[in-house]
Amino acid sequence: MCWNFLIILLVSTSKNLQTPMYFFISQLSVGDILVITDIVPNMLHILLNNGGTITFIDCMTQWYFFCASESFECFLLTVMSYDRYVAICNPLRYSSIMTTEFCVKLSAIWWFLGFIVSFIFTVTPSKLYFCGPSIMDHFFCDLIPFIELACSDNFIVHLEFYILAVPVLLIPTTIIVMSYTYIILAVLRISSSTGRQKAFSTCSSHLIVVSIFYWTIFSVYVVPPKVLAPSNESTSNANKYRSLLYIVVTPVMNPIIYSLRNKEIKRAIQKIMNHVIKN
Repeated sequence: MCWNFLIILLVSTSKNLQTPMYFFISQLSVGDILVITDIVPNMLHILLNNGGTITFIDCMTQWYFFCASESFECFLLTVMSYDRYVAICNPLRYSSIMTTEFCVKLSAIWWFLGFIVSFIFTVTPSKLYFCGPSIMDHFFCDLIPFIELACSDNFIVHLEFYILAVPVLLIPTTIIVMSYTYIILAVLRISSSTGRQKAFSTCSSHLIVVSIFYWTIFSVYVVPPKVLAPSNESTSNANKYRSLLYIVVTPVMNPIIYSLRNKEIKRAIQKIMNHVIKN
C-alpha cells in the first residue's frame, strides 16, 4: 500500500514524471490498491482464524471489484506496451500521439470497460442455485471455487467466461506480443550497443510485470486444471498459490520493479526525502 501510494504521490507532484508512461504506472498502482483493499483484509482474517465466513452479497461484491481491477489491469498493460512501441518505433510522433488528453481518455475508458466486464461476470454466477455445503476451499471469493458450490448447471457461466476471455485476455495479449515484436525488431536495427541497451531498459520493467501478471491469470483461469495438477486437491492448492501472486505479490512487486529500475523515480524519491529531512 505504501509503495503504491508513493508512486501515485510522486507522479502527481513531480514535474519530471508528468509523462504518459508514469501516468499509466500511477494508474497501475490505483488498480493494485483496489485489489489489496478488496481482498487482503478478509484474507488475513481467514488465515488468522483458520477459516472465516462471508455473506453472499459480500462475496459477490468482493469478486466484482477484484474482477474490475484485474480486467482494467489487462487493458492498461496493453496500453503501456503500445506506449513503449510508439516511444521506440515512432519517437518523432510520440508527443503528438500520446497526449495527456488521449491518455486520460484511455484510462477512463479502460476503467469503464473493466467495471462493465466485471458486472457481466458477477450477475450470471449470482443467479446460480446453491443448496449444498457452502464451504469454499479458497481465501477469497474466486469464480471457480464459487461456482463449484452451485447445485444448478454452471455451463452458461463457463461459456460466458470463455466468450469474454477473448476481448479481455486474448486480444490484449495479442497486441502486447505484436508491440514487443516490433520493438525487438526496431531495437535490433540500432547500430550502437549503448542505444540497444537503453531501448531495452525502457521496456524491461513493463515486460517483467506483464509476464508475471499474464502467466498467473492464464494458469488459473484459462489453462485446464488437469494440465497443471493431477488431482482436485493439488489443483486447488496450486490455484491458491498462483492467486497469491497476482493478489499480493504483484501489487508489492510492481512499484518496486518500476522504482528500483527507474532513475527518474529514484531521483523523485530522493528529492522528497531531502525535503522531509530539511524540514
